[in-house]
Amino acid sequence: MSKYVIVTDSTTDLPASFAEELGLMVLPLRFNLNGKEYTNYLDNRELDPKVFYDAVRGGAQPTTSQINPEDYISVLTPVLKEGKDILILAFSSGLSGTFNSARIAVDELASEFKERKILLVDTKSASLGEGLLVTLAAREAKAGKSIEEVKAYAESLVPRLAHWFTVDDIGHLVRGGRLSKVAGFVAKLASIKPVLHCNTEGKLAARHKAIGRKRAIKALVEEMVKTAKPGKQIVYIGHSDDLEGAEALAAEVKLHFEIEELVINMIGPVIGSHAGQGTLALFFVAENR
Repeated sequence: MSKYVIVTDSTTDLPASFAEELGLMVLPLRFNLNGKEYTNYLDNRELDPKVFYDAVRGGAQPTTSQINPEDYISVLTPVLKEGKDILILAFSSGLSGTFNSARIAVDELASEFKERKILLVDTKSASLGEGLLVTLAAREAKAGKSIEEVKAYAESLVPRLAHWFTVDDIGHLVRGGRLSKVAGFVAKLASIKPVLHCNTEGKLAARHKAIGRKRAIKALVEEMVKTAKPGKQIVYIGHSDDLEGAEALAAEVKLHFEIEELVINMIGPVIGSHAGQGTLALFFVAENR
């Protein structure tokens, strides 16, 4: 049995079966839809994502809540009391206060459990980009690597975990404060699909404008062609209730790369509250982001 536990959060957007198989402890964020608060479990037990995205299409403007320090402390304390160490791989500090909550909790717990290791990594990642980073790190742990080795490996992935995505309506990102109003101006241009990425600071940045959905998908793959590490690829694709688009993106990737593993999963309601319906996202390990 492992002497340490990897802790992450529900913004990984991983299938619940992956988290279980990898032995992850996943803390959920929360979201509010039409005046009701939900907890964002990976198994979507409180709300089907399709119901969520239908509501967004109908004009709902959901909001989200970060994990607070007390959440971390209440969950981590029993683990530490069992004599296990903890490695936290947290949602990007550039997008949420969740990482700072984890830092506060770690500082408090470290003073109480001086004999335990409580290590923290800012993944500067989101959605299945964070999910891919966490998965690769957890596989290293499963292979018997020490907590320090896995932390170092995760940190080495942070500047190389590429996040490329396109949204149907950039207004969601502007409303949520994830992008500036200037960057959001592109949303007013008919049939323009912005291509964005998550930069090395873990913040969202608009990079290109594509005319139409098909060209936006090609633009995502072109970025992968330019930056992907050599060799077989592990690719994660996220979508906001657009499986057809995700499969078209996957097909385009397969035209250019030898695939070791390809995972398609729905973007959860917390990330979806900011990205909106119809988002397509491509995640892979690059030479650099």
